[in-house]
Amino acid sequence: MEEASRSDTTTNKTPPARGQGLLASRELYQYILETSVYPREPEPLKEIREATADHPWGLIATTPEGGQLMALLLKLIHAKKTIEIGVFTGYSALLTALALPEDGKITAIDPDREAYEIGLPIIRKAGVEHKIDYNHSHGLTILDKILQDPKSEGSYDFAYVDADKENYINYHERLMKLVKVGGLIVYDNTLWSGTVAYSEPSLPDTFKFSKVVLSKVEFVKELNKVLAADSRIQMTQLPVGDGVTICMRLY
Repeated sequence: MEEASRSDTTTNKTPPARGQGLLASRELYQYILETSVYPREPEPLKEIREATADHPWGLIATTPEGGQLMALLLKLIHAKKTIEIGVFTGYSALLTALALPEDGKITAIDPDREAYEIGLPIIRKAGVEHKIDYNHSHGLTILDKILQDPKSEGSYDFAYVDADKENYINYHERLMKLVKVGGLIVYDNTLWSGTVAYSEPSLPDTFKFSKVVLSKVEFVKELNKVLAADSRIQMTQLPVGDGVTICMRLY
């Protein structure tokens, strides 16, 4: 198996095409979507996903299969109070709101209000806007403000981070105070289109021309090292969407 992987350099150097996550086969990815994801996707989520598809940065939205995983996690831990850093058009905020009980609350943080306005009418139509406390701001600003109240520590059940890769480690330290023992922190994009497996000289040409990828990959790789070494959490990293890391706070 190892010998085959070394000889097949074409396969190793070719990243997955857009629209198939990290799977090697676009057909398999489509099979998963059509068999297990789309049939169970609530109509409001479908609407917001389709509305986001026309956005120039539509590819950064939470993937539907990633959203399905997150909804399951929220239900499993009976989450009621959550934090979301990186809202974009609101797909993940909406799926969280749909999963929370009627008195659940999401502290949602994003500096791009214009993008959020795309999904807001759909969120309102779904009847869950009252669960979302939208903060038009950068993540660290709001987290530090929340932490000024000692009662906030350990008061959140769940956190989702999908923005500002440079500050993922800074977010982690703050969220480890805010999320309760037994609570979950979920980080998106932790495999960064598969680029974390390469050194910069060996990156596929597709990514060498992307300044965004090159500027973020080292931050993501450092986060992965930090999380793997953090004894305060139990964690798993999954090749779902663009890579998802799930952390449970142990103490």
